[in-house]
Amino acid sequence: MAKSDIRLVHRVQGEEQPWPRITHFYRSFTETARNSWLRLMLEFVEQIGAGDFAHNLCAPTSHIRLRNSYRLHSARGSAVLCGMLLAVSAPADFFCSSVRSMQADPAKPVVVQPGAPGKPSKTLPPSTRGILPPRSQADVEFMQGMIMHHAQAVEMTALIPSHGENKELRLLAARISTSQSDEIKFMRRWLAARGEPLSMATPGMPGMDMSHESMHLMPGMLTPEQMDALRKAKGAEFDHLFLTGMIQHHGGALTMVKDLFDTAGAGQDAELFNFATDVDSGQRAEIRIMLSMLEKTLEEKR
Repeated sequence: MAKSDIRLVHRVQGEEQPWPRITHFYRSFTETARNSWLRLMLEFVEQIGAGDFAHNLCAPTSHIRLRNSYRLHSARGSAVLCGMLLAVSAPADFFCSSVRSMQADPAKPVVVQPGAPGKPSKTLPPSTRGILPPRSQADVEFMQGMIMHHAQAVEMTALIPSHGENKELRLLAARISTSQSDEIKFMRRWLAARGEPLSMATPGMPGMDMSHESMHLMPGMLTPEQMDALRKAKGAEFDHLFLTGMIQHHGGALTMVKDLFDTAGAGQDAELFNFATDVDSGQRAEIRIMLSMLEKTLEEKR
């Protein structure tokens, strides 16, 4: 069909001008030779605007309203347009009524399993339940250990308001406290959803855990002696001990992430993988910030 067979115009300051082409998206469809009726339909949609077409197509009467400013030219174009509207009215009504029926009965959810590339999707029964991905013991121990690791970092930041004097350090500590507190909640949920305990069991001592730092320390965690020294320090001395201690602490978290991914079969869970990579990137960035702050405090002392 020639392009002049269907031509829509609108008036701008008394002059007729063709309706602008809206997108190249439709052109990809019109080039599909075997869908001749679809090619004609989309040629029309391209000229009147997708917004008006989509709105009217799913209306109860499945018709397209042309505004008073449009004028359809050519008797042949009018006949073709009528044919196209008849061709799409049935599938349009079917599609829109199907959507409405799905929305009208929310008690019966539709579960769709996407197919592989080039394969159709499958509709599963409403009773279908998701299955958590397999995990290794290393995944569980990583989360349990990181909870304890993060808890010490939060404890360290809690000393800032009463012991520190560096304003930049206070802002950084608030950021560390907020982010790691949220991550502790996430790790607890992750373990609970899988029926795992929140703390690690002591090897050879069933029923006992390693929640007390005096019994076990994860990589990078401050020793009880370091924590006591931090609690006793004030002002610039505290700021220096906090920075060196937290840099050590963050470095330990990077070691834990590396050990996780170096373990065969570990880190395959999507949630855990995303969390561990976020810990790695976030704490590397904070280490750079703290090293810069530490260098600045050393220069001020000189």
